[in-house]
Amino acid sequence: MTNGLLVFQSDFGRGDGAVSAMHGVANSVKPGIPIFEITHQIPQYNIWEASYRLLQTVGYWPSGTVFVSIVDPGVGSDRRGVVVKTVNGQLIITPDNGTLTHLKRFVGITDVRIIDETKNRLPKSGESHTFHGRDIFAFTGARLAAGIIGFDDIGDALDPAMLIELPLKNSTIHDEVITGIVDIIDRPFGNLWTNISRLQFNDIADSYGTAYAVSITTDGRTIYHNILKFGRSFADSHIGEPLLYINSLDNVGIAINQGSFADAYRVGTGTNWEVVIRKAPRVVYE
Repeated sequence: MTNGLLVFQSDFGRGDGAVSAMHGVANSVKPGIPIFEITHQIPQYNIWEASYRLLQTVGYWPSGTVFVSIVDPGVGSDRRGVVVKTVNGQLIITPDNGTLTHLKRFVGITDVRIIDETKNRLPKSGESHTFHGRDIFAFTGARLAAGIIGFDDIGDALDPAMLIELPLKNSTIHDEVITGIVDIIDRPFGNLWTNISRLQFNDIADSYGTAYAVSITTDGRTIYHNILKFGRSFADSHIGEPLLYINSLDNVGIAINQGSFADAYRVGTGTNWEVVIRKAPRVVYE
């Protein structure tokens, strides 16, 4: 059962009429349908970030909310379009290209339907093969949110285990050394959000103000190595000073107070961006 709310996400940006076209299609299905946005600023073709932004936001919306996520470098190919239901009852419509990776792993997906495009496609759009965000996903999402069709009307069922997933890495701890990855950049601020949970960090953490040695590597190259203090908030550090903190998803973040850590050190995201945190050695002056 849907609740009438429709939420869009894409890599379309705001430079042309693509987002407006999706809004128009949804309103042609039901004038005045409540439409909201996660973001349309996903970096182009970045399926990893699309997946993470869903994890970041979907859980804060009520059961029955319909999400349409379009980062679709394979548009027009034989990749599937799907609608999935989370364990909390939210519905996500998206290409089956890895966009559901984080939700499947960390939230849970109970049911999947493959979109039958012969029934769920904007009328008179059959010869268009480059804008499925408008012609299939927004159209299907609006009809689902409006209650015109139900979940079972989407198409054939698919085992959730068959969904395409991106490779993930779990953070690990060994001999009081924690190894994780940079999951995402907190834009526009440029903070690094890691996959190291607060609970795991607590295994080596002392009080706020304690110093830790932090290294960031990618493809075997060390990009950054420094001693950072653990702060409760950005106010615990001077402007321009780097710090460790716990972010809004209860994971370890790395930041520069009132600066962009990602831009300063050209840090990216994904499983090849490794973060290592250990207690800083004490220096004793005699």
